[in-house]
Amino acid sequence: MNTKLFLIIRIIIALILIQTLFFKFTAHPDSVFIFSKVGLEPYGRILIGVLELIAAILILIPKSIWVGALLSLGVISGAVIMHLTKLGIDVNNDGGKLFYMAIVVLISSVLVLWNERKKIPVIGNKF
Repeated sequence: MNTKLFLIIRIIIALILIQTLFFKFTAHPDSVFIFSKVGLEPYGRILIGVLELIAAILILIPKSIWVGALLSLGVISGAVIMHLTKLGIDVNNDGGKLFYMAIVVLISSVLVLWNERKKIPVIGNKF
């Protein structure tokens, strides 16, 4: 993959993950509503926020790109599943914005992880 495009994709993932942290860490009513509805308020909200922050940082550090991509893929997969099962696509009349941002992060994380697959210890050399 083109290195500039690859960097842009990583930055997009990090920006999306980071911009949602304000809502999680300040107990914004929308965030509290979402995590209450899935039964993870307040500890799950804070834990997921911390994991997203770690993933956003790791995906920008060259030696840990694959770890950040894997972590963001795991966290965002949970978000997508919650949207499809408990929350719905349109949460609090947001027009599906949170869901679609989660899909962008999911697809982007898969692309980054695939691009970095050879750097993954133990299994990377099999690709």
